[in-house]
Amino acid sequence: MELSDANLQTLTEYLKKTLDPDPAVRRPAEKFLESVEGSQNYPLLLLTLLEKSQENVIKVCASVTFKNYIKRNWRIVEDEPNKICESDRVAIKANIVPLMLSSPEQIQKQLSDAISIIGREDFPQKWPDLLTEMVNRFQSGDFHVINGVLRTAHSLFKRYRHEFKSNELWTEIKLVLDAFALPLTNLFKATIELCSTHANDASALKVLFSSLILIAKLFYSLNFQDLPEFFEDNMETWMTNFHSLLTLDNKLLQTDDEEEAGLLELLKSQICDNAALYAQKYDEEFQPYLPRFVTAIWNLLVTTGQEVKYDLLVSNAIQFLASVCERPHYKHLFEDQNTLTSICEKVIVPNMEFRAADEEAFEDNSEEYIRRDLEGSDIDTRRRAACDLVRGLCKFFEGPVTGIFSGYVNSMLQEYAKNPAVNWKHKDAAIYLVTSLASKAQTQKHGITQANELVNLTEFFVNHIQPDLKSASVNEFPVLKADGIKYIMIFRNQVPKEQLLVSIPLLINHLQAESIVVHTYAAHALERLFTMRGTNNTTLITAAEMAPFVEVLLTNLFKALTLPGSSENEYIMKAIMRSFSLLQESIIPYIPSVITQLTQKLLAVSKNPSKPHFNHYMFESICLSIRITCKANPDAVGNFEEALFMVFTEILQNDVQEFIPYVFQVMSLLLEMHKNEIPSSYMALFPHLLQPVLWERTGNIPPLVRLLQAYLERGANTIASAAADKIPGLLGVFQKLIASKANDHQGFYLLNSIIEQMPPESVDQYRKQIFILLFQRLQNSKTTKFIKSFLVFINLYCLKYGALALQEIFDSIQPKMFGMVLEKIIIPEIQKVSGQVEKKICAVGITKILTECPPMMDTEYTKLWIPLLQALIGLFELPEDDTIPDEEHFIDIEDTPGYQTAFSQLAFAGKKEHDPVGQMVNNPRIHLAQSLHKLSTACPGRVPSMLSTSLNAEALQYLQGYLQAASVTLH
Repeated sequence: MELSDANLQTLTEYLKKTLDPDPAVRRPAEKFLESVEGSQNYPLLLLTLLEKSQENVIKVCASVTFKNYIKRNWRIVEDEPNKICESDRVAIKANIVPLMLSSPEQIQKQLSDAISIIGREDFPQKWPDLLTEMVNRFQSGDFHVINGVLRTAHSLFKRYRHEFKSNELWTEIKLVLDAFALPLTNLFKATIELCSTHANDASALKVLFSSLILIAKLFYSLNFQDLPEFFEDNMETWMTNFHSLLTLDNKLLQTDDEEEAGLLELLKSQICDNAALYAQKYDEEFQPYLPRFVTAIWNLLVTTGQEVKYDLLVSNAIQFLASVCERPHYKHLFEDQNTLTSICEKVIVPNMEFRAADEEAFEDNSEEYIRRDLEGSDIDTRRRAACDLVRGLCKFFEGPVTGIFSGYVNSMLQEYAKNPAVNWKHKDAAIYLVTSLASKAQTQKHGITQANELVNLTEFFVNHIQPDLKSASVNEFPVLKADGIKYIMIFRNQVPKEQLLVSIPLLINHLQAESIVVHTYAAHALERLFTMRGTNNTTLITAAEMAPFVEVLLTNLFKALTLPGSSENEYIMKAIMRSFSLLQESIIPYIPSVITQLTQKLLAVSKNPSKPHFNHYMFESICLSIRITCKANPDAVGNFEEALFMVFTEILQNDVQEFIPYVFQVMSLLLEMHKNEIPSSYMALFPHLLQPVLWERTGNIPPLVRLLQAYLERGANTIASAAADKIPGLLGVFQKLIASKANDHQGFYLLNSIIEQMPPESVDQYRKQIFILLFQRLQNSKTTKFIKSFLVFINLYCLKYGALALQEIFDSIQPKMFGMVLEKIIIPEIQKVSGQVEKKICAVGITKILTECPPMMDTEYTKLWIPLLQALIGLFELPEDDTIPDEEHFIDIEDTPGYQTAFSQLAFAGKKEHDPVGQMVNNPRIHLAQSLHKLSTACPGRVPSMLSTSLNAEALQYLQGYLQAASVTLH
């Protein structure tokens, strides 16, 4: 694409259409942009538009499109074509920083993100001047520019907070510190001075405080991995200024908004975080500053109001106290009973209250409320922070703290009892206090794993939780219902099983509650209870115990999906999946109605898939329905195909990318259920599965390979007779996969199925070419993963066609090639093969080469006979060699960039492991002994003399053991 006005005009029109709410206009425009994004100059056209377009909406749209383009295409993936040409890369890096700095804030943010994505790949090696270019802009004195630099630096360096330590990381951080730490410190001091100069200028203060927030965030990132020498030497400058900023109050920076945190709150929150980092990680160096920070933060907590805008500040301030009180050498600060009482009274109890804002979120923004409350993304809520502080204090002062709070809990419950309708929030706070006191250690998977001995959880459950859940109306006091359900969920390991069994019908009943939070919690609690383990690795709650509730459970779960706000509720769908899995054949009578409802849901969400977890559990539930039903009645597979194929066809025709990998997995499961020939409906689809476009998406590869394997297992003869013209297409897929380091194992899965299943005559003409392709790949890039797969393949070939055929095909490609493969690949590398079935295939294949291949006994290959036998005994007896050469690093599917659907494996569509050797050989060691016996009978004297002169003593001892076990001798 040329950089011309005509192209800019075209691009402008298509970008406009991508904003159109009508999918008929929007989708073709998105497809067009997708089709041209590989063209040279495309990214430069976008940058020109966002710089020069007259329309703001086009500028913003171009900046977002550009950022997403960089996100998808910048990373260079080995074996895959480079998606952005080198001249475009150079031009982007040359222009993006000045362009970002001169753009308005909305666009600056997008470009700043794009720079950090590029920086993640190219900085520092391929973009060495990025830092210098950024630091030089600090001198400009223009804070719009400075903030652009700071924002970019923040998005570039924040990964230091969660990267694993490595020499590469240290080198990069050192480089950044050398160039950045001093200018950042000078900028910090200069900005603080400007704040006092402009103390009465509101608009200047806003800009300066935005800078200070970013500087404080950069301080956190650069100090996270270790305490840099520079910051240790300049701690006085940073900490004194941080401390004075914590105590600063400027009327001009206060906001009237009760919801949105202002600049002052955001800055103080970040400083609390920075102080907590130093208190936790660098406590010795930080000790001189700690007392004044504790005092300042304590005063901050006691004087800050209950408004939502202070939530982040208060929770970070409490987290600071929590991290300090857990450290043994700050213990003395908290020992006094009055101090503890004061903390409980002034900080913990007030911040556990359920405020009007929480009630509003509970009712009107339930999805966000659930995410914060259930999934632990409520890191920034006051309640979570107060909970952590209780846990921190209990580390050294469990007795006194429990004593102080027990008094509070009792008085709150008494208040509630006086007038439940008015005082229900008191009970809510009491439940929350008990929960935070009792839970010492918690995991998402198992709930509470350690509890406080001083709190009687079962008694509290029976007296205060059950009555709420047993009340006649499921819609009364929804917050207390949600608290009660959450209590069951959290303490499911502490409450006795009989109490859990009493709770199950109550939870099923609450699936009908109108409140989204209540019915979601009920579904989540049931799902968690169903995954608890009892003795002998079985589930704690059995299908038999659930028998009386099956119908009402399934009815209420599916009904809950029709409640307003829950049509794609992932917790309900996960509970459906888990119920199927627990109840097994008890659900068969309900399957006809269930599968209809699931299919309708699938059809509805395929129009616009937006909830990946919900979709995943929905497909898992479909797989479970198929598995459970067809296990009892294999012929039922036809009914499922009838119900599902119409929707599947629509998904494939409309190219719903998110669902295609799932559809292939469900189809594999259905096809594997067929006992005889492939139905014609599947054969009609077969040619479409070989279309190159399907194989270009990484997420499609594993399920498509499995589906093709299912075709080969069930219908190789049909393919050979009715679709022989498609065999080259099938091999074309193998050729594409084998060329990629990331997917070569999938290519071998397909090849192994072709060799094992197809009638020999149908692949005869292609056989030599297959081996040539494999050798070319071996020469170009020989990786451990490829060699392991290659070894399994040649031994499988040997099983199918015989050892002599293997030797002949190798030597027909190049004379003496068979010997080279034995010497350079099989003998030295066989120890790397892993997996029971794979080892068995190799053992039986090598046994055939040793005992059923005449050239091994009377040509120059004979010298390899003993080393090969020794390697085979090594495969049986030595530990597996799992070393991988240093230079090899495979990219995992999860790491491939871009928005393409990564492959999501369906657990309940699992494939049974297939053993091509099967019953033919049960024990490969005995099989080797019997085969050697047969060989020695055919040529007497040869085998024992070769063994006695050349085989090492240890291997010989093992071999004699095999011969004894097989009750045979060698002649």
